[in-house]
Amino acid sequence: MRRIGRVLQIAFVLLVIALLHYWLPQRDIVRIVGTEIQRVNVGMNAIFYDGRMRDPDGNLIGTDVRFINTVRPNGNTRVYRNEDTNWWPPYLKFDSADLHTEATDLISTDDAPRWVAIRHYGWRSNFLTIYPNAVSMREVESPDVQLIPWFNIVFLTAFAFFVFALWRRWRRFRDNRLTPAVEAIEDSVDDTTSGIARWWNGLFGSKKS
Repeated sequence: MRRIGRVLQIAFVLLVIALLHYWLPQRDIVRIVGTEIQRVNVGMNAIFYDGRMRDPDGNLIGTDVRFINTVRPNGNTRVYRNEDTNWWPPYLKFDSADLHTEATDLISTDDAPRWVAIRHYGWRSNFLTIYPNAVSMREVESPDVQLIPWFNIVFLTAFAFFVFALWRRWRRFRDNRLTPAVEAIEDSVDDTTSGIARWWNGLFGSKKS
């Protein structure tokens, strides 16, 4: 049982880490080379797209998705989708059309590059055909500019304090309430078992004699 509990704990921690890595904002410095709107038909990967991927009956359908095509300073390509987040995740993004126009205006060439810091969340997977969602962008002076992730630092620090406080409360509850209750139950079971054993021995022991 302890091994199963340990495995479940590790799985829960890994799940929390994966969710934080997916939802927390990240920033890439890239050069925008084009924008487009594509028809996307989804299947099992619908969870990584906007809720419009389902009709009122809950059936999966296709929809038009805005994309931002970019190139990193090292020459690798990077594609972002541009969808509204609405209320979840809580980026409160309702301006995907404006962001599409802004990205189009920032298109540049390799000979005269304009570097852009794109704030986004999510993952890129060729196998699942999913893309990170661009939330905002701003032009920067060069690809070497240093961007400090203040939001992530503050959020992760607060989250660590919250987890620590929750763990402390759990330890107190376990030590003051749960452990004594379990020990009392174990003692009661032991007393009952011992009483049955004495009754059994007394009943059949007397017959043998």
